[in-house]
Amino acid sequence: MTEHEHVRVAVIGSGFGGLGAAVRLRREGITDFVVLERADSVGGTWRDNSYPGCACDVPSHLYSFSFAPNPEWPRTFSGQEHIRAYLEHVADVFRLRPHLRFDSEVRMMTWDAEKLRWGIETSSGYLTADLVVSATGPLSDPKIPEIPGIDTFTGKVFHSARWDHDHDLRGKRVAMIGTGASAIQIVPAIQPDVSRLTLFQRTPPWVMPRVDRAITGVERWLHRQLPFTTQARRGLLWGIRELQVQAFTKRPDELGLVERLAKRNIARAVKDPALRAKLTPDYRIGCKRILLSNAYYPALTKPNVDVVASGLARIDGSTLIAADGSRAEADAIVFGTGFHVTDMPIADRVVGADGRTLAEAWKDGMKSLRGATAAGFPNWMTIIGPNTGLGNSSMILMIESQLNYMADFVRQLDVLGGRVALDARPAAVDAWNDRVQERMKRTVWNTGGCTSWYLDANGVNTTVWPGTTTEFRGATRRVDLAEYEVVRAAEPGPAVTSTREKKAVAEA
Repeated sequence: MTEHEHVRVAVIGSGFGGLGAAVRLRREGITDFVVLERADSVGGTWRDNSYPGCACDVPSHLYSFSFAPNPEWPRTFSGQEHIRAYLEHVADVFRLRPHLRFDSEVRMMTWDAEKLRWGIETSSGYLTADLVVSATGPLSDPKIPEIPGIDTFTGKVFHSARWDHDHDLRGKRVAMIGTGASAIQIVPAIQPDVSRLTLFQRTPPWVMPRVDRAITGVERWLHRQLPFTTQARRGLLWGIRELQVQAFTKRPDELGLVERLAKRNIARAVKDPALRAKLTPDYRIGCKRILLSNAYYPALTKPNVDVVASGLARIDGSTLIAADGSRAEADAIVFGTGFHVTDMPIADRVVGADGRTLAEAWKDGMKSLRGATAAGFPNWMTIIGPNTGLGNSSMILMIESQLNYMADFVRQLDVLGGRVALDARPAAVDAWNDRVQERMKRTVWNTGGCTSWYLDANGVNTTVWPGTTTEFRGATRRVDLAEYEVVRAAEPGPAVTSTREKKAVAEA
C-alpha cells in the first residue's frame, strides 16, 4: 500500500461479505477499490474457525453465492475446509487478488467533512476512500468472559475461534465452556481422545438431527452438466426455509411440534433420566438458534464426559468451580462463548461527521437504515449490519440483498455527480428501526423465554431480521434518496476519485 493512496471504495474484510462486495463492484464496472484484510488470507470466520468438527449448519447449495454456484460440494452440509476453499476459489475466478491487501488491519477510519472522504489508518499504511463498505461480520471477534482466577490457571486456554493446533489435547483433562454451535461440534470431535471432558453448560441448546450425507458423484456430474439443477436445488432449499419463517416471527406456538421432535431426539440418545433432565431446555425452541448434530448427545453419554449444568464461576489453579459449587480439574480450557455481536469492536474505530465513534452513536443499541447505513456516517455502509441476521436460513441471501443496496448506493452517487456523500437521515433510521422492533415483539426470539446473543445489553434484539429473506430483498433493492441527506463539498472543484486521476491532476 503506497502512502496516501486514494481509492473510490475501501472494503473491510474478506469473508463472504467482503468478497461478495468486491465481486459486485467489479460487475458494476468499478475497479478502483481495495479489500483490506487483517489476516494473511481470505475466508473471514471460515478461516478463523478451524476447530475440530467445524462445519456449517446450512445446506451447502444454499450457503454459497447465487452468482457462483459450486457443483462440487462434497456433502449436503459442508465442512470448514470446503467452505474456505470455496471462498479462495471465488477470489480467483472473479480476479479479486489484485484488490486484496492482506495484513492490513484497520486501526481507525475518520470522516473528512471538507474533502468528503474517509481517512483510513491500517497496520500497513494510510489511505483515503470516497466510500467505505464494512464487511467485518458479527462473528469475527471472539468473546471470552472475565472469570475470576483465570490468571491462576496453569494449563492451556484458548477460544474455539482461535484454536491452538499446536497444543495436543490427547490424554488431557479438558473443560469446554459453553454449549453453542461451536461446542456441539467440538465435544464429539475431541471426546474420544481426551482423558476427561467437562462441559460447563449455563443453558442447554435445542439440538435436532443433522440430515447430512455425501453428495454422490452422479449428483455432482448432473450439476456440472446441467447447471439449472443446481439452481433448482438451491431454490428448493430456500423455499422450504421461507415457509418456516412465520412460525419464528408471527406464530411461535406452531414450533411446539418441532419441540416435541427435539425432545424425542434427546430421549433416543440419552437414557439416563438425570442427564436427560440437564440437557432439556425450558424455553421455546427457536428462541436460541436451533443446532444440528447427530453426535453431540451420544458423546455426552460417554463415561469420560461430565455435564455441569451451571456456568463457570471462578478458577483456582487447575480447579474450575461452577456457579452451583461443582468442581472439576482441567489441563486445558476451551471457551466456546461466542463473539462480540452487539458490541462489534470495529465500531470503536469509525469516527463520523460529528467526531463521535460509531460505538458512541450506538451506545444505547445498534441502529441502521435497512441494515446498511448509520446517521452521521456519510458514505459508510455495513454488510450484515443491525437486524440482518437469520434464525433459520442462509446469511448469504441477506448478504446478496445488501450488495444490491450497495450497488444502487454507488449508482446514486454517480448520478448526483461531483464530490458528494449520502448521509442517512436520523428520522429515516428511527422510522426503519421502529418498524423492525415493532415486528420483533411477537417473534420467538423475544417471546420464547430465553436470553440469547441476539439481545444486546438492554435486552433489545438488534441482531435478527423479523421477516422473510424475500421481504428484505425487496426493502434493499433500491436506495430511496428521500431517506438521505445529500452532502456536497463546501468549495467547488474537480473531484479526484482515483489514484490514476490524482496523478493526472498533479502532472497537469
